[in-house]
Amino acid sequence: MLGHRPYEFGLVPDMDGFVSYRELLQAIHEEQGWHYVRQSHINEVLLGRDRPLFQAEEKRIRLLDRQWQIDLDHATDVLPKLLFTPIRRKAHPVVMEKGLKPAEGKHLILAPDQEIILRIGKRRDQKPVLLEIPTSSAQSKGILFYAFGDLFLCPGIPAEYIAGPQVSKEVLESLKAVAEAKKEAAKPKPADFTPGTFALDPSKDPDLRRRAKGKKRKGWKEEARKARKHKRR
Repeated sequence: MLGHRPYEFGLVPDMDGFVSYRELLQAIHEEQGWHYVRQSHINEVLLGRDRPLFQAEEKRIRLLDRQWQIDLDHATDVLPKLLFTPIRRKAHPVVMEKGLKPAEGKHLILAPDQEIILRIGKRRDQKPVLLEIPTSSAQSKGILFYAFGDLFLCPGIPAEYIAGPQVSKEVLESLKAVAEAKKEAAKPKPADFTPGTFALDPSKDPDLRRRAKGKKRKGWKEEARKARKHKRR
């Protein structure tokens, strides 16, 4: 997987030969009888006599003596008529409209074999969507493909060179619901007061006489009764 034929397992190391532990474990688990393997088992190997063969970092690992090479300086002219690539279901509508673009520092992975493409796709989505790329028309427009064993790498493919199944009604309805929810959430909330109005607070009136006017102190009723009685006398 790391030193001889990573492409047979759907692995594409970076230019320095590193593969993330996550990707490596996914590939290992796909092999019959190896689903039990965890990173702790890999760590045990790194503690053994074969430790000098590997270089391990926090999240990735590579074999120092590699028998493969990724050449991104020379595009291949020998291509099958049709290549396949997997995408997640939720990305399907966007890809059909805007095309395929890999993450920064990555390349799209394609292959003429649907089985290996499904294997790669299921690492991100249990039911990936397979897209078809007619290579002759893509190449004629300057799209480059690089061979890596049984796989092909590509920096990006415009939508007009992608063929695939129609987007399902369920996905379209789900996307519509999400868009409406975002639109509703983005609406400005109504203000407590209309523009140009403000609430009056008598306690903040700068005129002390006006502030006190109409404000009756505690016990004023008793004092008023005493005053009336005094007048009667």
